[in-house]
Amino acid sequence: MSEHHHQRKGAFPDLYVGANYHPHDSDPEQWEHDISLMSAAGLTVVRLGHLAWDSYEPEDGRFHFEWFDRVMDLMHGAGIGVILDIAIRPAPLWLHRKHPSIDITDSSGNRLHANTRYMVDVGDPAYREHALRFTDKLTLRYADHPALLAFGIDNEPGDGPYSYSESVRSRFIGWLRKKYGNAEELNRSWAGQRWSRRIGDFEEIGLPRSGSIEGAPERVLDFRRFVSDEINECMLSVMGRAEQNAPGALLTTNAWYYKEDGRYFDYAEIAYTGRMSRGGMGFYPGYSLVNNEGIYEALLGLARIQFENETPFWCTEFTTMTAVPGSVRKSAYASLLLGNQMVCGWTWQSMHGGEEQYLQGMVDWDGEPNRKYEEYRQIAEEFATIGEFGFPYRPQAQIALAYSFDSQLASASFPEKHDQQLQTCFNAVLERNLDQRVVDLSRSELDYKILVIPGAALIDEASAANIRRFVADGGTAIMTSYSAVVDANGQVFGTARPGLLADVFGIRLGGYQETALLNELTSGRMAGNSLDISLGEALIRTETPRFDEVHLRGATATASIAGLDREYPAVTVNEFGKGRAIYLALPARRALFDAVLDPEIKRSHIRPAVSVPSGVLARQIDETHILYVNLDGADKPITPCGPARSILHGRDYPNGFTLAPFDADFVEISGPITT
Repeated sequence: MSEHHHQRKGAFPDLYVGANYHPHDSDPEQWEHDISLMSAAGLTVVRLGHLAWDSYEPEDGRFHFEWFDRVMDLMHGAGIGVILDIAIRPAPLWLHRKHPSIDITDSSGNRLHANTRYMVDVGDPAYREHALRFTDKLTLRYADHPALLAFGIDNEPGDGPYSYSESVRSRFIGWLRKKYGNAEELNRSWAGQRWSRRIGDFEEIGLPRSGSIEGAPERVLDFRRFVSDEINECMLSVMGRAEQNAPGALLTTNAWYYKEDGRYFDYAEIAYTGRMSRGGMGFYPGYSLVNNEGIYEALLGLARIQFENETPFWCTEFTTMTAVPGSVRKSAYASLLLGNQMVCGWTWQSMHGGEEQYLQGMVDWDGEPNRKYEEYRQIAEEFATIGEFGFPYRPQAQIALAYSFDSQLASASFPEKHDQQLQTCFNAVLERNLDQRVVDLSRSELDYKILVIPGAALIDEASAANIRRFVADGGTAIMTSYSAVVDANGQVFGTARPGLLADVFGIRLGGYQETALLNELTSGRMAGNSLDISLGEALIRTETPRFDEVHLRGATATASIAGLDREYPAVTVNEFGKGRAIYLALPARRALFDAVLDPEIKRSHIRPAVSVPSGVLARQIDETHILYVNLDGADKPITPCGPARSILHGRDYPNGFTLAPFDADFVEISGPITT
């Protein structure tokens, strides 16, 4: 049963507020008590079933769903929609015992007991067989249940350790045979001549890690691509079974794919299929009301899960714990500005057992509601009030930010990684109240005016061709240092850099310079990583451990690094085709990036739909409604374009209003909005 069917019945709203709930932790009497509290708070959705495979299949082939039928029926009776996770990880212990090959083997060859979650080799054929059998049973049983809102596909698929078992090595060899065909091609791509590591036969291939020793970057890159492919294959196969067994059911997830110390993988492959009908994530901005760094990071997380999908987004987990009063509400409203439709608190219960037994939810350990329950009740009431007025918001981006799995891996050798530069650039666009999209260069059609390429270290031929076409057709590309350094094999380009794009940007990059060393020549005027950059009449001081030595090959230098042994180009502009290619010889730094971005925004005729003071995020939701969110601890004067009325607070604003610290407001303008 699809969401649209539910909506025709009037059962579910335009904005969802709910909780993650764990009925397998309590008894039926507690279920009824909890659900009554959920209803009293106005919650409209629960997420159930995650991490609970053996609650449905306690023994191999013996499925026990009757207890859960009752839970689903109770939720339906209360008018609460259910996101039902297909909990294919962690695997039950009986499955580990039956098929030890699914156990994780560490890089020293030790097979590990499944002492915590996600300790599963998802590429193992026996695991896949049982995971799909479980998917079949669960989806067939609940496909037509009236409480079902969506199926959740796995949970945090980028979390958990890699396995280095002999089974993994065998599958990796098969993957390499398919990719390279013969040892000669493999050696060429892996630089096999280096350090006497030439492959004579595919059976000589080992996994690129032995204990704490990691191998050459080309081998590591291919191994991570192989693991990524196996994760994607597993998730897509589960999605396929759900689509087959429950046609029309929505699919969502908690796609934490970018965990650096976990199984970080290329989720763009799934995102660009369009089959994940609601992108989903755990939105964890931290617990502070004052510090906005966590909100910015969480909003970028949303953007790099959503990519270019235009469907609504679901925050299938949302913070509780010790969040300062008002901070959850502030974060909830901020998430709406990027197209979020759901705030689903993690978690309802304060946990009693296991690794999360001290995690605090909306009700305390004795089941009594606490202040977070009251805050979610407030959010639910307010979202019910504003939801019908154009939500969820549909971003209309004219600025794209490039992000790629390969570049994140390739940037590991640099002082800062690809996603750190991405965050800097994302923040700059966000603070200008402009919509933006995170895009995959090899998959996107790049239908934007400005493309930012922040430290995209690995550029393959497809990505380079896409950038070339984008600029030639009239777009503006802004590329920062550490971009286009290595080719598709992870090897530094032997041709002029930026690789495959030197003519587009009209430059040739030599080596990099280390700032602290060159500052030895400034007679103490500058020290450490400080740099002065001359841009027009402005002098910008910033810091970076490195910068590129840029040689002009048709481009014009519009800014230079001053006061060193000589002037070094810091910003270059090249006219290419109908467009412009701009190169920053530094990694993304706000002082310089902002100074470059603003004139390009003006040149491209990009304007925010709403003008607001610094520290306020705002979006025009439809022709007559605006959402404002104050991220700061100071009053902000707001002047809408005409008399307004607060839908949220029920007040008239004939001449503007003051937005209180950390507050939100949703106003209706008398007549169409003009900028």
